[in-house]
Amino acid sequence: MKKQFLYTGFAVMLSFSAMAQKNPDAVKFSETINKQRGYDHLSILASDEFEGRETGKKGAWMAAEYIKKQFQSFGLKGPVKDGSDPYFQKLGYASISLTKSVLSVNGQAKENFKDYYMPTNTVTAKGYDIKASSIIFADYGLNKDEFNNYAGQDVAGKVVMIFNSGDPVAKPAPAPAPGTRRAPSSVGSLQNKIKYLIEQKAAGVLVIDPNIETMSPQMKARLQNSNPYLQTTERMKSMATAASLPTVNISVSLANQILASANTNIDEVKKKIAETLKPATVVLNVPVQFSAASKETDVRAENVLGFLEGSDPKLKNEVLVITGHYDHIGLVADPNAKDKVNNGADDDGSGTTGVLLMAEAFAKAKKAGKGPKRSILFMTVVGEEKGLLGSEWYSEHPVFPVANTIANLNTDMIGRIGEEYLGKPDSANYIYSVGSYRLSTELGDLSEQINKTYTNMKLDYKYDDPKDPQSIYTRSDHYNFAKLGIPVIFYYDGMLEQDYHRPGDEVSKINFDLLAKRAHLSFYTAWELANRANRPVVDKNLNGTPKTK
Repeated sequence: MKKQFLYTGFAVMLSFSAMAQKNPDAVKFSETINKQRGYDHLSILASDEFEGRETGKKGAWMAAEYIKKQFQSFGLKGPVKDGSDPYFQKLGYASISLTKSVLSVNGQAKENFKDYYMPTNTVTAKGYDIKASSIIFADYGLNKDEFNNYAGQDVAGKVVMIFNSGDPVAKPAPAPAPGTRRAPSSVGSLQNKIKYLIEQKAAGVLVIDPNIETMSPQMKARLQNSNPYLQTTERMKSMATAASLPTVNISVSLANQILASANTNIDEVKKKIAETLKPATVVLNVPVQFSAASKETDVRAENVLGFLEGSDPKLKNEVLVITGHYDHIGLVADPNAKDKVNNGADDDGSGTTGVLLMAEAFAKAKKAGKGPKRSILFMTVVGEEKGLLGSEWYSEHPVFPVANTIANLNTDMIGRIGEEYLGKPDSANYIYSVGSYRLSTELGDLSEQINKTYTNMKLDYKYDDPKDPQSIYTRSDHYNFAKLGIPVIFYYDGMLEQDYHRPGDEVSKINFDLLAKRAHLSFYTAWELANRANRPVVDKNLNGTPKTK
């Protein structure tokens, strides 16, 4: 065992030593990855004509067709065998949109998107019609030893009203590090509260949502089914039979109208709880009725795959996957907006462009007899903005065996300078390297050596911190490969404030020299991974802890 370890370590050292000098073939074919070619692709993908490339919409279909034609022109093959088009991996997805949404309290009809709204993903195809003569107000909706809203209460068949967040007995979360934002609010705690109500067979829940009164016109338009909830058709079948809970998000004003029957309001309840640390659960004799129905519509969505077969008979069955998501968030919902297109030039037109540049470079190398020993799958995925849908679909329906997939290099936003680097001397010479050391020490070391040999950028590992308040490691498509135990590197520029998910994410703001340099780093890393003797060893678990022998 020791001899095996020493030999492996020696082999790795030899590999790194050989890499200390630039590979002339890699350098030659990397010339295809340049700012002009980058502009050529991105100026099309992020144009107004592509309407923000929203999944399931015309702009995304146009982008998919463009990428496919590029793969074909490079000479890449379409590897999908179970569809009509070998370049398209069709996703089995459908949208769920509401066809009925009604709420009345005390016999008075309430106004949708003023007093309430119904989360589309809580309404099954069967719909529901709930009637109750009273409401159990369970404030924070907790079921804990030190704070139990349901002590002495039987919620079976009842409607329960709770706050959408909060825990008065929880320890305060640590403040975010300087220069970072607090992570987006997690819906996990609310999900757990609703899970308990499902287990206790409650009839429905009213969730007090303070955002309703301050909701922007854009968000209202999105919730009003301009952006229907997407789900896999497979999960929809299970959702139809799974336990669910009819849910209505209500405004603070409506909640206070209901609480007036007990001569109180939300502010008074929260103040009393803060003083006593005791629940304020009370039964309110207020009749309520709500009903909903929905419909499902199949959605056209596809990952676009281009395959380059390896040249080594012994290694070509092993596959390196290079990804970037081509979708974005589509058109602005506000009809009065001057700029109606969320172009998504950086997010993730830049990463998609990087994939195209690398694909062309490797294809040229193969035509010249210098192709990689291992095979490479270039895949631009859809549905990232809807919840990593495209990469999730591939992870569950892989075209190539997971066991044969040696690594995933993911480019998601590589065209701009993030907030932390604006105005700094190294602003145009950095990249956030995310995940390279999470599953494989060897891959992380390889990435470092490649960078020193070829690109000499600053590799910032800030988002590899398990305590990262942004949870960046889990928020792009590489994560669905990491969950399978496949080593990953996620290249990211860190732009979280300027123009993020806004119409201002335009081609004119892209630094194409920097985009090309970051794509070079990924290309050289891919070149080494596709040609070295051994695939990177996985020596860690998903959370970065060492594997036990």
